[in-house]
Amino acid sequence: MPSNVEIKARVTDPDSLQRRLDDITGGIEVIQNQHDTFFHTPYGRLKLRRFPESPAELIYYDRSDAPGPKKSDFRRLFLDDPDYYQKLLSASLGIRGVVEKTRRLYRIGQTRMHLDHVKSLGDFLELEVMLEPGQSTEEGQTVAEKIMDQLKIRKEDLVDAAYIDLLESSDGID
Repeated sequence: MPSNVEIKARVTDPDSLQRRLDDITGGIEVIQNQHDTFFHTPYGRLKLRRFPESPAELIYYDRSDAPGPKKSDFRRLFLDDPDYYQKLLSASLGIRGVVEKTRRLYRIGQTRMHLDHVKSLGDFLELEVMLEPGQSTEEGQTVAEKIMDQLKIRKEDLVDAAYIDLLESSDGID
């Protein structure tokens, strides 16, 4: 199963962070509007991700809810008929909630960086250090921490939950 080490942090000044991201990566790779429908599951999280301009994905992931860099195991399936799967999963598992966001995607080396604006929550940064075969979680954490330093991400800004969890526990700020 593929794995990465990831962090999520609240962003108070997205324009400043975007400039730092541009400086270390050379610029935005892509801007995506994403619509994630989460389903009830006994373990991990399962979401159907839709894009206006490309095929949908079914994504399962499992990770701890802890602040700071943490390992996440995931699986993805690209879907030609997302409406069918939406109906199937809604009927069998039930919908937990929906997350809508605009994502600015950057890359440097093995790391994907997302500057996200999440409807009803605000602005966030996600780092995903894709672990290479044989690479340890600790090595991935070191990569994430180095990039956090470059981007001036403070430990007190780290978030230990998924967007869906934040939406469920919040009245929203957006």
